[in-house]
Amino acid sequence: MSGFPALPLPARAPADADGSFAMPYGGADHHLHAILGPTNTGKTHFAIERMLAHPSGIIGFPLRLLARENYERMVARKGAGRVGLITGEEKIVPPDARWFSCTVEAMPVDRRVSFLAVDEIQLCADPERGHVFTSRLLHARGTEETLFLGAETIAPVLRRLIGGITIDTRPRLSALTCSGAIRLEKLPPRSAIVAFSAAELYAIAELIRSRRGGCAVVMGQMSPRTRNAQVELYQNREVDYLVATDAIGMGLNMDIAHIAFAGLSKFDGSRRRPLAAAEVAQIAGRAGRGTRDGTFGTTGRCPPIPDNIIEAVETHQFDPLERLIWRNDALDFSSPRALMASLSLPPPMRGLQASEPTSDALTLAALLNEPQILAAATGRARTKLLWDVCQIPDFRKLGERSHAQLCARVFSFLVEQRRLPAEWLEEQLARHDRVDGDVDTLMQRLAGIRIWSYIANRDNWLANASLWRDRTRVVEDKVSDALHERLTARFVDRRSAHLIRLLENESNAPLLSAVKASGEVIVEGHAVGHMEGFHLRLDGDLPQSDRATLARAARRAMRTEIPARVRACVTGNDTVFALDHDTGAIQWDGTVIGRLRAGRDALHPTIELQGDDLLDTRQRETVRSRLTAFVMRHIEHELAPLFQAQGRAAANPETRGALHEMMEGAGQAQARFPLAKKHPLLRLGVRCTLGQLYLPALLKPRALKFRALLLAVHQTLPPVMLPPPSAVSVPIASFPFSQLDQLGWPACGPVRLRIDMAERLIRLLSTRSREHDVALPADFAPWLGTKSADIPAILRSFGLRVTAPRPLPAAMAGPSPFWMLAQNRPAKARNGSSKRQSLPPRMKDSPFAALSVLLLRPPAA
Repeated sequence: MSGFPALPLPARAPADADGSFAMPYGGADHHLHAILGPTNTGKTHFAIERMLAHPSGIIGFPLRLLARENYERMVARKGAGRVGLITGEEKIVPPDARWFSCTVEAMPVDRRVSFLAVDEIQLCADPERGHVFTSRLLHARGTEETLFLGAETIAPVLRRLIGGITIDTRPRLSALTCSGAIRLEKLPPRSAIVAFSAAELYAIAELIRSRRGGCAVVMGQMSPRTRNAQVELYQNREVDYLVATDAIGMGLNMDIAHIAFAGLSKFDGSRRRPLAAAEVAQIAGRAGRGTRDGTFGTTGRCPPIPDNIIEAVETHQFDPLERLIWRNDALDFSSPRALMASLSLPPPMRGLQASEPTSDALTLAALLNEPQILAAATGRARTKLLWDVCQIPDFRKLGERSHAQLCARVFSFLVEQRRLPAEWLEEQLARHDRVDGDVDTLMQRLAGIRIWSYIANRDNWLANASLWRDRTRVVEDKVSDALHERLTARFVDRRSAHLIRLLENESNAPLLSAVKASGEVIVEGHAVGHMEGFHLRLDGDLPQSDRATLARAARRAMRTEIPARVRACVTGNDTVFALDHDTGAIQWDGTVIGRLRAGRDALHPTIELQGDDLLDTRQRETVRSRLTAFVMRHIEHELAPLFQAQGRAAANPETRGALHEMMEGAGQAQARFPLAKKHPLLRLGVRCTLGQLYLPALLKPRALKFRALLLAVHQTLPPVMLPPPSAVSVPIASFPFSQLDQLGWPACGPVRLRIDMAERLIRLLSTRSREHDVALPADFAPWLGTKSADIPAILRSFGLRVTAPRPLPAAMAGPSPFWMLAQNRPAKARNGSSKRQSLPPRMKDSPFAALSVLLLRPPAA
């Protein structure tokens, strides 16, 4: 690490006979110590306290996020002028800095300090980064005290490799227990859901937003600014859920009660493999802080955690590490090929395992295949420069070739011009200095900026490096803020989260609420929906699974609004209600609050309330009684001729029964006998045709439509399609509905004929045929709105005798013959007197029986 005084490194001591390293650096008073144990043992807190008690110190963390978090804690204690931050992408080094928070890779091991610590030292066994941690373990020391923090699994290796080390183990401060599988929507508040891919993380976060109002998102590749903003959402309880990658396991201290695993395997860079028990424990251990117990389990489609892993996590007993990852760091810079060979040296002792090729070594191998690079990398200085360029992290993960090309370009510029051209740097940064795009676009853009932040921290690569550091920081902050905004917009609904939290409070404290004049409902300052009658229609973007909960909130919040609405409904006059004759829906101030349902007869339907979920039982019955009164008055108004006839018929026994049956039939009933010319029913406006009693006024379109609705409601059928208002006949094939018989449109042969037109036709034809047979006029069919060919069948359906015309002889010219209607005369009795033909048995129960008594004649001989 450049920028510090060049001080001698701690000498590497020779291995003892047992293969361990003796580390005398610091003299007899030097303290080499390891504090090991599970999560939530206070190890990091203890290390920072120890460091700040020394006159100077460095502590290395596994993540940039952790380094930044603890830097801010140290600044709060000692002031910004005395604390430094050193990571690959950030360098804050005040002139008087004495204590440094760093990433392990960026620790300035050439700086002499009293205290040195490395966190998560068990990462010495990590396949990708383990060789860096192992190098710090073997060689990095404070002059007075060196402290290693981590899991107890590394203890046997530490004793074997590091002579004279003191190891302390600490118990966890709280219990950690497995709670099994919990459905995602049932997870308790203050839960963190851990996913192992970006796609899975986004899907879970979307679901949490729709079910629980929102969540914060934490990923390892986030900038500290974005991560801190997201964590603040969670810590400030704006949301109760956190969705994170396994980066959460590395010391991120938050108020988490439960860890839910969405999967139990991860991609480690080369393959997808199951999580080890220690990895499960590292992540699950984020639950429960201080003395508060924590729980862990699974959610979603994650398989159950194996019993042996559960036992290991709960008892903190894990298989010890057997080997640490090692790579030679005494490199040979005489030539690129010598450098590559020195990287491949075998470990010097037992307990160390050679590192697999890492990103920097793979980049070097790729560049050695480029002739121009190999030609330029001559001598120690150029080879060292080439290796430094290969250290540029591949944050973008676009493939080795893409990253190698970038490194080749940087190396070529440095060889040719000694500094990276300002114009080229500006061009590269300009590509990232944008805030458009979705979450994935911004995340990738941020990864690109991190590369340029790393480059800007190499003082000898740029002219005016501090200016470029500021420039890259501004761009990173801009994109970080945009990413936070996109994440919040996509995964957080503050309104829902706040309301759900209030509702889950056990207290019955009233919620602050109001209903605007427009009907908009405000609860605790959040618009949740609109009032429609006695129903709260929730906004469409509220979580579907929480609608019932929010409805309960509305019931609690509107204890005064609902009674006021009930009073307004009950005391209002009938003009505020409307009954839809198409559907039977009853509206109050334009909102459907009830529907007609079958009652004891067609004119006495019952009322089914709609959207009454906010009413209690007493309020519901009060509203139903008011609607019943409105509907009965509406029926009396729409069918006034029928009710008037009923009132006038009440005093006459001859008419009372018939009107009662007409009331039950919604204005029509079967005639039990023919009506004489002066029958009292006729004086009431009642007519009798085709065996049916009816009122002509109820055949008008509006009354007919309303009667159709009432009959449909009573019969629990959909309303029948009615003939056009101007029609007097319609084809029966187009209107096959039997309900039309009850509505004054009886079937007459191939057509349905409006019953008043049938009465008029029968009266006309009966008068014409009283004395002799008559010919049917040629304009008869258009008058009925039917085809001429249908006339005989229609008349026969009345019981009239119609004879077909005989065709004219072939030699005779003249008009077409007419159909003939037989004379309407009574048959002769055996004693010679006239009498009406008695009804055939098949006709006695027919609706046309009364008409047939008048019109049927005996069949021709």
